[in-house]
Amino acid sequence: MRRRDREVTEMSEIRHILDTGMTLHLGLVDEGKPYIVPMNYGYVFEDDKLVFYVHGALEGRKIDVIRKNPDCCVQIECDVQPFSGNVACQYGCSYYSLDGFGTAKILDVPQEKMRALSILMKTQTEKDFEFNERLVSIVNVIRIECDSYTAKHRPLPAACK
Repeated sequence: MRRRDREVTEMSEIRHILDTGMTLHLGLVDEGKPYIVPMNYGYVFEDDKLVFYVHGALEGRKIDVIRKNPDCCVQIECDVQPFSGNVACQYGCSYYSLDGFGTAKILDVPQEKMRALSILMKTQTEKDFEFNERLVSIVNVIRIECDSYTAKHRPLPAACK
């Protein structure tokens, strides 16, 4: 991270990003070309490791790419607020963001898929849902284990507050 003054390290602020963002941008590499997909997500921390869960169709480009190359990145932002200034270079946005790098894995075990989808729905709705084997058989569930992540906050300039 270039701007260390904007780095977020407090777990409460990191959880704020994860709980508020609602859309994860999944970055993959498809035959040497970038491929980004916006997705709903769920997350957990397992032994201090950040893990995301996303879901989708049983087949398609995203699944094909992950099978060929599971390396991925994720990006989430929240609290985006544009601001203006007197000259062009004073315009911008205040925001929180999180960027992570890791590996995607397509889950096969129905119990793992049920747990993952429950986590996803809890993150998205703050409600508890239960899934059965029939429901999880019609979707792919992807586990993204982050090897590293950073979070950032760009506050509103003092003149905009």
